[in-house]
Amino acid sequence: MVYFIWTTDKITLQGERTVYTVNCANGAWNGKSCTGALAAGPRYRYRALKARGEVLFWVLGAHEPSSKLTGCTIQDGRNWTCPVSPHASQSVTLALVGGDPQSNPAWPTRPLHTVSKVTWLLLNNGWAVTQSTQ
Repeated sequence: MVYFIWTTDKITLQGERTVYTVNCANGAWNGKSCTGALAAGPRYRYRALKARGEVLFWVLGAHEPSSKLTGCTIQDGRNWTCPVSPHASQSVTLALVGGDPQSNPAWPTRPLHTVSKVTWLLLNNGWAVTQSTQ
């Protein structure tokens, strides 16, 4: 039971959420479908600071420093939205709804192609999985 809860990311540290992304290796994106092979991409960790109206984020395992989205409206760590700010181009989203990252073509963010934690773990360990994202 504990393993199942861990794999679904339903319980996380207060105010934090990890977004698991994928890359399209040897192919191109056609909407949410990859014409090549899915490969585990960066994992983005977001921490909402409600009292400050800020969302800190960083790429897990990367050597680059964390970045910050400011002027955010934050309900909790799984529900927030931020306006475009100087660090928006380093993020994959400017909003979470129910823990799910949102995309908007008008945002200057990185491309958003996500998978579940379990799918990301399988890809990261060399397993081939479906060529579509969430």
